[in-house]
Amino acid sequence: MLVRRLVGTGLVLALCIAAPLGAQEPKDNPAAKALNRDIARHKQFLKVVEKGEGDVIFLGDSITQGWEGAGKKVWADNFAAFKPVNLGIGGDQTGHVIWRITEGKEIDPLKPKLAVIMIGTNNGHTPEQVAGGIKAIITELQKQKPDMKILLLGVFPRAGGIGKEDTVAPKEKLNPKIKGINDIISKFADDKKVFYKDIGAKFLNTDGGLEKKVMPDLLHLSEAGYKIWAEAIKEDIAKLVK
Repeated sequence: MLVRRLVGTGLVLALCIAAPLGAQEPKDNPAAKALNRDIARHKQFLKVVEKGEGDVIFLGDSITQGWEGAGKKVWADNFAAFKPVNLGIGGDQTGHVIWRITEGKEIDPLKPKLAVIMIGTNNGHTPEQVAGGIKAIITELQKQKPDMKILLLGVFPRAGGIGKEDTVAPKEKLNPKIKGINDIISKFADDKKVFYKDIGAKFLNTDGGLEKKVMPDLLHLSEAGYKIWAEAIKEDIAKLVK
């Protein structure tokens, strides 16, 4: 079910307003600067989109790209009816996505009804800078495709610092920077064109830890992880593309 206030209080996002409290403005923000991504996968995307087909686009990094790997069957079972386009590239930061949708012209031929965004885990910047980079992506998408809706997902939890033999990273090992990013970007929703949803807790066990059966390397999803992701947003997508 789509919730009007999925997390926190929504603030209207417009091109002319100041950034929400905490987000760093693009002018001096390295996370909002376009980073060239003229690589083979980007060139493949240009061939995929040239026909102009695709009602839903997924923008992100390797976690999104993984819909073509561990998540391939889950993608087909849950999203095929939405005519989805996977625009995820491993290693991408916010700046790479900005380049891909501006100079890279990845979405120019498309008239999507919805963009699903999950980006930021690869950025080596402060939460405020990462949030500002995400805001810049939203602003650019709204500029290019004003009729398109956006489902902004909170950055997924990740962890580290456990032994190879351990199967669970306790909640104390979760990267605290993720919460800082999500606290800021949750305020980007206006619940009209931009919707925010944080599904991170669904990946955690009852103790708040992250299990390797969901994220084998405590970052990338297993097939079970992609099932969790799909089940968490499928109904939202169905309502937003109407």
